[in-house]
This record gives sequence, C-alpha cells and structure tokens, in this order.
Amino acid sequence: MAMDDVFDKLRTLQDILSRKIILEQDIQEIPKLLVTQEELLARLKKTYIEKNQDYEKAKAAESEFRNKLLDAETSRERAEKNMDSISTQREYEALDKEIRDASEKEQQYRKELQREERFLSDLDEQMKESASMIERQEMELTKRRAGIEAEIAEKKTQIDDLVKQEQELIPDLDSEVLFKFERIIRNKMGRGIVAIKGNVCMGCHMILPIQFANMVRRGEDIVFCPYCSRILYYEESEEGEEDFFDSGDSGSLSDLDDIDEDEFDDEEEEEEKVNIDYEE
Repeated sequence: MAMDDVFDKLRTLQDILSRKIILEQDIQEIPKLLVTQEELLARLKKTYIEKNQDYEKAKAAESEFRNKLLDAETSRERAEKNMDSISTQREYEALDKEIRDASEKEQQYRKELQREERFLSDLDEQMKESASMIERQEMELTKRRAGIEAEIAEKKTQIDDLVKQEQELIPDLDSEVLFKFERIIRNKMGRGIVAIKGNVCMGCHMILPIQFANMVRRGEDIVFCPYCSRILYYEESEEGEEDFFDSGDSGSLSDLDDIDEDEFDDEEEEEEKVNIDYEE
C-alpha cells in the first residue's frame, strides 16, 4: 500500500478513535452525575433513622412519665381519703405532707409528660416530612437512572458503529503501529498523526534535524516524532519550503540516536484502562 494511502487511513482512523475514546469517557463519567443525588438520599435516610431513634426514646420517656403521674395521682387520692379517718394532729400533719408531696410530683410529671408529648408531635411531623422527601428523591433517582441507562445504551451503539468502521480500516495496517497509534491518541488529546512543515513538528512544535525532516518528506516509512511520539507526515508549508525551514538548534540525526522509538511508552501519562462490554 502506498504511504499516502496509509496516512489517509490513519487520519480517518484518528477521527474514529478520537470519537470512540470520547464516548468511552462519557460512559464512565455519566454515572458520576448520580453521586450528588445518591449522597443526598443517603443523608435523608440517615436523618430519618436518627429521628426515628429519638422518637422511640421520647415515646419510652412519655410512657414513663405517664406511669409516674398515675402513681402520684393515686398516692394523692389515697391520702385525701385517709383524711376522714385521722384522730391526731400528728397523723394530720403526716397526711397533709404526703398530699402536698404527691401534688408537687403530680404537677412535675404532668409538665414533663406534656413536654414529651409536644416533642413526640414535632418528631412525628419531621419524620413524615423526611419520609416524603425520601420517597420523592427515590422516584427522581429511579427516573434519572433509567435516563442514564438509555443514554449509555445509545453511546454504546455509537461505539459499536465506530468499531465496525475501525475494523474496515485496520486490516492493511501494521498491528504494532496501530497499538502505538491508539495509545498516542489517548494520551495526546485525540491527535496521533500530525504534519511536519519544513522541519517543525506541528504536534509539539519542536524543531527537528533537517536530515530527519527529509526522511519524513520522502515518505518511505512511518516515522514517529522523537519528542511527542506522534506519527509524522510531510505537508508543504504555505510560506514556501525555504522560508519555512528552521535550521536553528535543529541538530542532526546523530542527536536522535539515543531516542528509542519505543521510549514514548515510558514518557506518556499512564493510560487509563477502559473496560467496556459493548455487547448488550
């Protein structure tokens, strides 16, 4: 296959892979949109549980005060009945004190009972409101999950279409070049093949040795930029060949001897692993 055809295929493949990578990233990011709602729902449920615990404690306290109030009332009524049967001043004073003590306790327990009843009523209203909010939030979350699932399914369909287009292009391309090419696109914001104008890489704008630029210009093989690792192809500059060539700090091919074509693997940012099952 002529190198011009190879470069044309790589440019087409670049567009396909870029769109596929964006879709894969979208599929990973979309579920994160639910995090805020899920956190809110979790906080609502936690608050509801805490209020329910407070309600049970208040209910137990109400029952206790109600029993104490009943005991105080019973004690007072019993002492008041015994007043009819006393015969001495000492008995009178003892019963009178018992009545007064029982009455004070009765008033105290009644106030505490009323306080617990008000607290229970407030908690009951708060719990009803919390339960209603939880129900609304769960319904909204369920609806949004369904929408997200549909969106993800649509994006997976688009990816399947892109994979089919990709498979039509790659049979005539070198597998090792394809592996590097996809990694470059993932790490270089969708640009894996760029022009070289004069002796300047249009990907990283580094000045390359003139001999290296001439090698790219001949187009006899696939050449990777020693600085940004992108595949290079030659493109005539609008300014004219002689005007565009930059010999400053361009060096020579010997300066690139220490740069292994595979070294870009170590210099690239660690590729995020995207494991997506395209099959439904």
